[in-house]
Amino acid sequence: MNVALRTDAETYCDALLRPGNTNCAGCGMSLGLRWLDEALGGEKPFMVIPACCGIVTAGAFPTSAYGAPTAASTFASAPAVASGISAVADLNDEDSVTVCWTGDGGTYDIGIATLSAAAERNENILYICYDNEIYGNTGGQRSSATPEGVRTSTTPRGKSERKKDMMAIMIAHRIPYAATLSIAHRDDFLRKVRVARKTRGFRFLLLLSPCPTGWKAEAEQSVDLIDAAVRCGLFPLYEVFDGVRYRINVRPDGTPVDQYVAGQRRYTGIHTDGSALHARIDEQWRLLNVLAEAFPADGRSA
Repeated sequence: MNVALRTDAETYCDALLRPGNTNCAGCGMSLGLRWLDEALGGEKPFMVIPACCGIVTAGAFPTSAYGAPTAASTFASAPAVASGISAVADLNDEDSVTVCWTGDGGTYDIGIATLSAAAERNENILYICYDNEIYGNTGGQRSSATPEGVRTSTTPRGKSERKKDMMAIMIAHRIPYAATLSIAHRDDFLRKVRVARKTRGFRFLLLLSPCPTGWKAEAEQSVDLIDAAVRCGLFPLYEVFDGVRYRINVRPDGTPVDQYVAGQRRYTGIHTDGSALHARIDEQWRLLNVLAEAFPADGRSA
């Protein structure tokens, strides 16, 4: 009996994110792409990526670090391009998944008009934002995802405004599924992507994605930083069905927020003592707990 053995080269070529890509060491996006590939079970999505770090990942034409069909779009048009691709797949009766893979600049800021439009139409798109809280591809400028008190190349004294609550905005569209993802919680990450894959309509996943360069952190600490962000309650892990049913996946365990802040050099002095962040965290969890208690997702298959 002849047995075909796969070579390492063949395995690499089949991967969604191939070796030799241009991503920085410690980039949360890289791990997110690998886990997306795993969660999809090797299924090749149609990828739409705007002008962010994610499209630089591909490398120089005519080669590509992506092992899936990938369309490069402008910052503002990724959801519109994905809508067209998804519509064609439906016309051809293809059970394929169209993925928008975007940064926070193209989600929170430049692309929010077409994002809102696609969500309102309930386009059959899986939209994933890897949120590194800056414009990482163009010099680390502030975005509306940048937290209050954080230094960037355009806010050297610290940003004065609070971070935009993108989850609340997307939930208000009453889309079928919205959830947060953590690169420190692999099982939760994989399960949520699989739930999103089985769900039809517009799905929004938000991944807090460390950028060692922009966060002024060590590359080997990326997973630990996200673990601390979840454990201290700064980045809640939860999911929302149809805009009304909430499920909290991980609750804070008392880890001090200082453990998260201390691993970075982007926070200004007013926030390094943790008191201001503690107040924001408490406020955030009071609201989330009320919503989860009043509108539970218990009984919902996931």
